[in-house]
Amino acid sequence: MKKEIPKRIHIIGSVGSGKTTLAKELSSKLNVPFYELDNVVWKRFQSGDIRRTDEEREDYLNSIIHSKTWIIEGVHNEEWVTNSFQNAELIIFLDTKYSIRTYRIIKRFVLQQLGVEKSHYKPTTEIFFKMFKWNRHFEKVGKPNFFNKFGVYNDKLLVVTNKKCIENYFN
Repeated sequence: MKKEIPKRIHIIGSVGSGKTTLAKELSSKLNVPFYELDNVVWKRFQSGDIRRTDEEREDYLNSIIHSKTWIIEGVHNEEWVTNSFQNAELIIFLDTKYSIRTYRIIKRFVLQQLGVEKSHYKPTTEIFFKMFKWNRHFEKVGKPNFFNKFGVYNDKLLVVTNKKCIENYFN
């Protein structure tokens, strides 16, 4: 019996875990639109970002969740994203090694500074150093919180430690 490919996927992981890369790959492969939670939190303007109000953020997220197909990716596991986890057919937790995430943060910053890689934010040294802080926080706080809150969705949770896990699931 052939496994049905999920059309509502939530990808979570730390900074540098590969969330956006995986979301783009799956979006292309499955022909499903993908959304970055950072763009749900922030209104993006040439002049700078403006944080959405809680109500705007939740309305925007709910409009995505109520569509037929979606891939949502982000580091967030606060209360406001609960509906996304509930409505997902598959939750992918990217459990990428800490050292790999650290390397990717550095590589991303260098590529952004060289103009090779684009970002939705201005890649300042302040944000660069915050990414290391966010990476540590996710490891110590975010990851345990995720499993405490959303471990109840174990039947639709795929913990991914390497690319082979994803390939095995979707092939």
